[in-house]
Amino acid sequence: MTQRFEQTFTAAPEHIDELRHVNNTVWLEWVQDLATAHWSAAAAPEHQEQFFWVVIRHEIDYRGNIATGESVTGETWIDGDPKGAKSERRVDFRDGQDKIIVSARTTWAMLEQDSGRLVRVRPEILFPFQ
Repeated sequence: MTQRFEQTFTAAPEHIDELRHVNNTVWLEWVQDLATAHWSAAAAPEHQEQFFWVVIRHEIDYRGNIATGESVTGETWIDGDPKGAKSERRVDFRDGQDKIIVSARTTWAMLEQDSGRLVRVRPEILFPFQ
């Protein structure tokens, strides 16, 4: 069973574009904020000190949107086993009717804090997320 992490996001006026709903770049920001919060909440402190993650790919499906003052619940989890320095993360955003309106599959690469170099994702690093 994969550990899932949730966080609520509310659309503020600065998130809204000319179509009067949350701009696509804001959804990307929320994907990153959610992933970062999950890492901070679940990763071992020594791993947080040794490593950091960078996004190398985003794939997003938009099926709906929200307007100013409306909220979504973002849910994220690690999808599958890592491949070298890369790990895939899934994100779903649900509206007030519990309908998935935005889904993302993102690929992250893990780097060592001191050197800034890619490092293989070892099982013990992802263990708290599974």
